[in-house]
Amino acid sequence: MTSPTASSEAPARARQEAPESTRPQIRPTAEGWEQARTVEGRPLLQFASPRVKQPPTHLADLSLAERGAKMKELGLPAFRAKQLSTHYFQHWTVDPDAMSDLPKAGREELVSRMFPPLLTEVRRQRSDKGDTIKFLWRLFDGALVESVLMRYPGRITLCISSQAGCGMNCPFCATGQAGLTRNMSTAEIVDQVVAANRVIAAGELGPKEHDDERVTNIVFMGMGEPLANYKRVMAALHRFVDPAPEGLGMSARNITVSTVGLVPAIRKLADEDIPVTFALSLHAPDDELRDELIPVNNRWKVDEALDAAYDYYRKTGRRVSIEYALIKDMNDHPWRADLLAKKLNQRGRGWVHVNPIPLNPTPGSIWTASDKPVEQEFIARLRAAGVPCTLRDTRGKEIDGACGQLAAAED
Repeated sequence: MTSPTASSEAPARARQEAPESTRPQIRPTAEGWEQARTVEGRPLLQFASPRVKQPPTHLADLSLAERGAKMKELGLPAFRAKQLSTHYFQHWTVDPDAMSDLPKAGREELVSRMFPPLLTEVRRQRSDKGDTIKFLWRLFDGALVESVLMRYPGRITLCISSQAGCGMNCPFCATGQAGLTRNMSTAEIVDQVVAANRVIAAGELGPKEHDDERVTNIVFMGMGEPLANYKRVMAALHRFVDPAPEGLGMSARNITVSTVGLVPAIRKLADEDIPVTFALSLHAPDDELRDELIPVNNRWKVDEALDAAYDYYRKTGRRVSIEYALIKDMNDHPWRADLLAKKLNQRGRGWVHVNPIPLNPTPGSIWTASDKPVEQEFIARLRAAGVPCTLRDTRGKEIDGACGQLAAAED
C-alpha cells in the first residue's frame, strides 16, 4: 500500500491566510492500486466510452412517438405503444401475464421484443435499520453496476449509476479505480428506477407511509460521471419527468445531476430546459490540491467550474449544490473553508448551498473522515461567511453504499 506523504508545513497559501493552522497537509495518493497515467505522467481521463456493444433497444430507450413508430414497424396499431408504456412506467411490470389488455396471440413475443432483460440482480444488501438497500446489478454483457435505495421521512431516494465504472480517475473514489468499462444505455439507467419501484411496492423497504409509494427523488451520484454520458443521461431525464405513460412523471426539481466539473457539459445542461438540481463535486477550493484530488481539474480549473455552476443558476433559477467530502488533514483546513466561502460569495449570494460530506473510506484506505471538531469548524466558517451549509447524511456506510464506496464487486 502506498502511503500519502505529510508535509510538516501547510501550503504557502495556508500560511498566508491561516497562520494559526499547524496541522499537516496530506497529499492525495492512490492506495493499493496503480493510478492510470498518461505518458506525461498526468492521471488518465476517459471521456469517451470504449466502443463496445450496447444492449438491445428497450421501450425506455424510445420516446412515446418512437414507440408508436416501432409498433407500426412491427405491423401493430400505434396505440399498443401506450399500453406497453402504461404497464412499464405506471405498473412497473414486464410480465406478459399481467398485460391482459394485449391480445394473447403474440403477446409474449411483443413483450420480449420491447422489454429485453437489462438488469440481473446479483446481490442485495440491507442496512441494519432496513431503510437502505444496495443493489448489485449485472448488465447484459457482464458489466456490474450498483444503485442504492434509501427511505427518509416523506421521501424515497434512489442513487443511480450512469456508467459501468468511471473514467475520472479520482484517487479517493472506489468506482474510479477500475476505470471506465462503458456508458450505460438510457434504458439501463431508467430500469434502475423501475426496479426500485417494484421493490418498494412489494414492501421490501420497511413499513410504508402510504400505499402508492415509489421513488420520489433521484440522484446521479452512483457509478460514473453523468455528464460524460451526456446524450443517454438527458434521454433518461426525459423518461423520468415526462408525464405517464411516456415516462414516470417525476418532478425535475427532485432529480440531482452531479459532476466533477465537465465545464462544457455543465453549460450545455443549463440550456436543456429541464430544471434539475445541479451538484458540483468540488472537494477542494484551490487548484493546487484539486489538480491531484479531482484530475479533471487539470482540464478545467476551480474558477472555471464555479463560473459554469453560477451560470447554471443564472439561467435556470435553480440553486446549485457544492459537494465537499471532508478528508482528514487533506482538504479540511480552516483556510480552505475561508477560501471556498470567498470564491462562492464573489459570484453572489443565494445561488449556492454547500454539502460537506464526512469521507466514506473504502476498504483498506488510510484516508479517513475529518475529526468532529474540525468538521464543525469548517462548517461554522462557511456559515459565518453567509454560505448556507448542511452536513450530508452518510446513509449506507455499513454496507459500502455511501458516496465514493460503490465498487460493484461480486465478492
